[in-house]
Amino acid sequence: MTDAEPGPSLRVVLADDHPLFRHGLRQLLEQVGGHRVVAEAGDGQAALAAVGEHGPDVVVMDLTMPVLSGLEATRRVVRDHPRTAVLVLTMNEDDNFVFAALRAGARGYVLKGCEGAEFLRAVSAVAAGEALFGPAVAARISSFLSGGPPSAQGAFPELSDREREVLDALAAGRSNAEIARRLCLSPKTVKNYITSIFDKLQVAGRAEAIVRAREAGLGREGP
Repeated sequence: MTDAEPGPSLRVVLADDHPLFRHGLRQLLEQVGGHRVVAEAGDGQAALAAVGEHGPDVVVMDLTMPVLSGLEATRRVVRDHPRTAVLVLTMNEDDNFVFAALRAGARGYVLKGCEGAEFLRAVSAVAAGEALFGPAVAARISSFLSGGPPSAQGAFPELSDREREVLDALAAGRSNAEIARRLCLSPKTVKNYITSIFDKLQVAGRAEAIVRAREAGLGREGP
């Protein structure tokens, strides 16, 4: 687990909500990889603050964190700090999370069960501008490219179940009033959901949201 070849020393921010796991990563990065962990964060908002303060070469980002998800934090890091590479390190190997992370701008995606040498190679690779994925994730990407996109089930994991229902109805061509009646919601609540969807998907408006949703297989039932 400690056979990684040493490379240039990198400045790293660790973002994970498990302190003991962060401690293990810090030891691996500093004692084996020769890198420097400049900050740790237990949630996505704290990760953004750490990146803004320290300007690291790499952020190691978990996807499931409180306050602000790793997916949204990744989007904002890529948008606001383009010189910082994001490496997703997660237990989740679901296709929808993989592709959501890639759309958010992550340069790498490895699973928490990987070997230490594999993790250190991934850190160095994304810092050098390469894209690197663990073997299991690479196999899923290959399957996607050869067999088409994932099914609509579970699309847009950054959305809540209710937000996904609203987006599905939106993609089917329904008006806000129709969505409200169909889902037994008030028109104001529907409007709030749609605003949240636009923000999470980083789209400019209704038309772009519909395109994204239909590409993912939503809205197939029609109005």
